[in-house]
Amino acid sequence: MSALDELKQHLEQGQVYRRGDLAQWSNAVDRHLRLLVKDGTLQKVSQGVYVCPKKTSFGKAVPEDHKLVEAFLKTDDFLLFSSNAYNALGVGTTQLYNEQVVYNRKRHGKFKLGNRTFNFQMKPYFPREVSKEFLLVDLVNNVNKLAEDQSAVLERVSRVAANMDLSSLKNDAQLYGGVRAKKLFAEINNKVVTHAA
Repeated sequence: MSALDELKQHLEQGQVYRRGDLAQWSNAVDRHLRLLVKDGTLQKVSQGVYVCPKKTSFGKAVPEDHKLVEAFLKTDDFLLFSSNAYNALGVGTTQLYNEQVVYNRKRHGKFKLGNRTFNFQMKPYFPREVSKEFLLVDLVNNVNKLAEDQSAVLERVSRVAANMDLSSLKNDAQLYGGVRAKKLFAEINNKVVTHAA
């Protein structure tokens, strides 16, 4: 068996690999990578990042965004989501975005991985998973970047927030909110508490 065939045996369809991952199974990793890309076994998605595409009846399937980002950052310490998720909150946003947002502690800027664009933003704090409360706080943090009328959106945020888990919202605003978000959610919390009393 050739060294190239031996390397191929370690590859799994649908997996994303860094050059360093493959070097352990190859005595000439750069030459082997060129050959594997040429014969379609691997696809280069970014500098030093390759995917072994999954073959389906519809052609080659792209890997999950999470796997791509994890290989690119060399860590699973990130939060991946789409700004389109704001539209499900009921605050009047309808704009569609064709990039994924990646909150992380290592990279900043827009990067194309394969045929998709990811907007990497360095943040000191972010949750492990996206919740409705986090999304509402994040929307307020980014309201000036939205296409919709800011004051109309913020007015609806106050109404939507009143029906959410207020302790989670207050907590998320403290942990992840900017100055405007902290102030807005503190006011909403005070109004609800005063109204309840």
